[in-house]
Amino acid sequence: MIKIDSTLLDHVSQLAKESPRRRKNYNFHKTYADTLQRLLNAIEPYSYIQPHKHENPDKREIFTVLRGRLLVVEFDNQGTIAEHMIIDPREGTCGAEIPERIYHAIYALEPGTIVYEVKDGPYSPIDDKNFASWAPKEGEDGTKEYIDRVFNCLGIPLP
Repeated sequence: MIKIDSTLLDHVSQLAKESPRRRKNYNFHKTYADTLQRLLNAIEPYSYIQPHKHENPDKREIFTVLRGRLLVVEFDNQGTIAEHMIIDPREGTCGAEIPERIYHAIYALEPGTIVYEVKDGPYSPIDDKNFASWAPKEGEDGTKEYIDRVFNCLGIPLP
């Protein structure tokens, strides 16, 4: 049995806070070849995950929030926001499933946000994500401003 408890959540959250990327994965799948990828994704505000889609190979992705609040955003192929959802279990929203071939990104709305993520496998860094050309790459200048624009467009207070 794999136990997901407050001790594990606290540990992964602390690793995210100490990481330069402001996030940390904790994998439950044994290998990247597993056909079902399962992991904790601890994310701090302003951790930047470049909008991307899973296409060729097509993969679905599910986000269930265990702690904190998460903004999930879907984009059309030109980068216009198509749909969004704030996931906050305290408010009755628990998760979201993103279909294959849909650009999306997630943003932590408060410190200590932890997501249980499930995605079709296997995982290959070569073709796992198709990154959006209309958004800055992780580590480039302008990522904070990009996040601010997304939040402002949706009328969501900045974290």
